[in-house]
Amino acid sequence: METIVLVIHLIIALAIIGLVLIQRSSGGGLGIGGGGGMGDFATARGTANTLTKMTTFLAFAFFITSLTLGWLATQRGETGILDSMEANRPQIQITTDAPDMSETPAMPADNVEPQVPTGE
Repeated sequence: METIVLVIHLIIALAIIGLVLIQRSSGGGLGIGGGGGMGDFATARGTANTLTKMTTFLAFAFFITSLTLGWLATQRGETGILDSMEANRPQIQITTDAPDMSETPAMPADNVEPQVPTGE
């Protein structure tokens, strides 16, 4: 069932891409929708209305198949991508085997001058 819905979903997605590319936009687009190719059998306005209606219908169908695929995935008990990444993440263990820092390190005596390299 899921495979059938997925194939229909992909076909709808390709059809939407094709319809959007065919439509004439204010910038011209591919220029197929308004004159020349498709304008020979219908008026430009009628073609634009038909393409707009077809795009709307396919967008609705795409939305429905998206929801159906999501519902089918939850019925199979699948989790999301982020949940599966969380399960596969290596566990980091923090140990308390750090050295004892309660003792302060010995400080140099006050009468000892620090030695600074002279760069010779």
